[in-house]
Formats: sequence, C-alpha cells, structure tokens
Amino acid sequence: MTSQHPHSAHADIDPHDGRDETEMERNDRNWTEILQELRVIQTGTQILTGFLLALAFQPRFAELDSYQVTTYLSLVVAAVLATVLALAPVAVHRALFRRRAKGTIVTLANVTLKATLFAVGLTLTGTAMLIFDVVVSRSAGLVAGVIALVVVGVAWLALPALLRRDYPRG
Repeated sequence: MTSQHPHSAHADIDPHDGRDETEMERNDRNWTEILQELRVIQTGTQILTGFLLALAFQPRFAELDSYQVTTYLSLVVAAVLATVLALAPVAVHRALFRRRAKGTIVTLANVTLKATLFAVGLTLTGTAMLIFDVVVSRSAGLVAGVIALVVVGVAWLALPALLRRDYPRG
C-alpha cells in the first residue's frame, strides 16, 4: 500500500524508508544535507589552499629542493582542484535554479563531494609529507605522508565501509 503525503497528490517515494515524502521533498532534504557538508568542506579547502598559496611568498621557500618544489606545486594543483570541486555544486545549482532539476543537482553534488574528499585527502597527505620533509627530513616526510594517508583511508573509507555493513540500503 502506498501512502500519500497530505499536501501532495504524489505517492511516497519509498514507503518502506520510514519517511512520508515525495521525490521532490526527498531531493530538497538531500540537497539541504549536501549543503551542510559543502559548508564544512568548502571552508577547509579554502583555508588549506590559502595556506599553500602563502607558502610561496615565505623567505625559506627559495631553499626548497626540486623534489619539494614539485611536491608543493602538485599540492597547489590538488588544493585548487578540491576548492573548485567543492564549489561546483553551488555553480550547477545556480545554473539550473528553477528548472526542476533538483534530482540531477543532488546526484551531481554527491559525486562531486566524493571527488572533493579524494582531492582533500591527497592534499592533506601531501601537505603533511612536505612539512615533515622540509622541517625534519625526507624520510620523516615519507613516513608522515604514509601515516596521513592511512588515517585518511581509515577515517574516510574503511570506517564508512564498516558502518555500511550494519546499515544496508532498504
């Protein structure tokens, strides 16, 4: 039996999910949840990008060897990419505003946020690696990079995968 939302002639999109909402209402709720995630990640990516851009103007920057400069420039590219990806859903929403494309926007934003997390993970890992390389040694930088990569992998991939087993899709 399909339940009906009291303010709509449209059927509940998923009668078994414990919510009584139409597809449009679900898209609106999902978009609101994505916006909250975007606010968090946009702030982080913008701060990280600003930090990396400022490094080039520090006096000690001239002392970096070619490996460190290449790593630094790769990190700037990754940070800029993360920032652009984090802002992309907002730009798409603006372009498609009032065109009844919320489902498409939500789907795109979900994919874009996953790509943003990947870019942020690379940037964080590389930043830890570069800082330890410059301040301590090349081997300390590599160790810091590996540790950062493992922490990101556990927190952002392994933990969610483990939790998903307890919460299968309905």
